[in-house]
Amino acid sequence: MDFGVVLQTDPPAREVVRLMTLAEQAGFGYGWTFDSCVLWQEPFVVYSQVLAATSSMRVGPMVTSPGTRDWSVLASLFATLNDMFGNRTVCGIGRGDSAHRVIGKPPSTLATVRDCMHVVKELAEGREVDHGGTVVRLPWVRDGRLEMWMAGYGPKALRTVGEHADGFILQTADPAIARWTIGAVREAARAAGRDPEGVTICVAAPAYVGEDLAHQRDQLRWFGGMVGNHVADLVARYGESGPVPRELTDYIAEREGYDYAHHGKAGNPSTDFVPDQIVDRFCLVGPAAAHVERLRELAELGVDQFALYLMHDDREATLSAYGTEVIGALGA
Repeated sequence: MDFGVVLQTDPPAREVVRLMTLAEQAGFGYGWTFDSCVLWQEPFVVYSQVLAATSSMRVGPMVTSPGTRDWSVLASLFATLNDMFGNRTVCGIGRGDSAHRVIGKPPSTLATVRDCMHVVKELAEGREVDHGGTVVRLPWVRDGRLEMWMAGYGPKALRTVGEHADGFILQTADPAIARWTIGAVREAARAAGRDPEGVTICVAAPAYVGEDLAHQRDQLRWFGGMVGNHVADLVARYGESGPVPRELTDYIAEREGYDYAHHGKAGNPSTDFVPDQIVDRFCLVGPAAAHVERLRELAELGVDQFALYLMHDDREATLSAYGTEVIGALGA
């Protein structure tokens, strides 16, 4: 199993670079960030510094969207970094949550995500592509490579992943949800004539190593609120008794709204509706041995990477514990 770390690009950017460097030293091979350039700083500027400060870490957004940059700009950003640092980027992409909603835009359609993945990958890898009716190519790209990893929860999104994406990002560490979503992605890939084992599976969730479970839960409750934004969209689309597992949908019954000013932050007041059992299911808490046990269960389901959201008050200790007690037990 590979390991990644996920940060927000809060200023100062040098702190993001410092933590990414520490993560690589601890054995993390991927450095991800949020991509909402109103709420946080522009991540692609920060990626250049992270790549310069590390030796082999791959970087990318978890996740970008089709609606905040022209697709040619997005492709050129990745291609430029790859040209400078040797194909060390990955594009995580979704329909758009905070990056869209804070500027008054709805999430993109799945068809738009699909088309964006195609255009960005083709351009970043140096091929000619039809972009909005105009044939475009980045003539300076040589030997470029960019994998497109798509995030999603619902049946249609999972089918799109299986049919078109290089990787799948599941933003919850619940084994029951992982089993259902991974199965749906692989079945869609198989039906499309693709190798179902060729789709990289990445589970992304907060992790906090320690003994004080009550404190850890309070620090990580924000994640259930963030996931709840997507779940609310699914319930609106499919209904409460639709095809999405109840393990994912039941807990948002008491959800009353969401304030993006606190998005992804410990102590988010919009997440009081998230019960302790959801934190325990969606996140990794407790001593290092409990993390190893959960990650082994996820690995048996086919998870290739665990990406650790590091938004809490004991970040360096958790990085260190993963480096000394967790990654060695599960590393590739």
